[in-house]
Amino acid sequence: MTRSVIVTITSMLTILFLTIHISDEIARGMEIGGLNMVIPVLVLAGLLYGTLVYRGRRSGYVVMLIVAILGTGVPILHMSGGGLVGGRIAVDSAGSFFWVWQNIALCMISALSLALSIRSLINPQWAESR
Repeated sequence: MTRSVIVTITSMLTILFLTIHISDEIARGMEIGGLNMVIPVLVLAGLLYGTLVYRGRRSGYVVMLIVAILGTGVPILHMSGGGLVGGRIAVDSAGSFFWVWQNIALCMISALSLALSIRSLINPQWAESR
């Protein structure tokens, strides 16, 4: 398995965890589910397209870098306690473990994807070596 495949897989996992995160927040009533979700869905679809179609190219690594930055930033904003849901989740203990776990998992896989995509952008030959 080449390293570019690993970068692609981590980027796809980040997109998966972002969709889980959005779905969980809609199910809990933290976000309003409706036509306002068209924009995040289109953005995620565009990022998924860029990740899969431009895999192994510089433009693909840039898309994967954007995915990684988004994926790393969301949990950091939530867990910082700056009024972005972080304090309210502890009040409702039903399912709060899953919410916290998926935030940590999203940040962890996104940080790995961030490091791999930066390394692939700096040295494209590294991504193609075994």
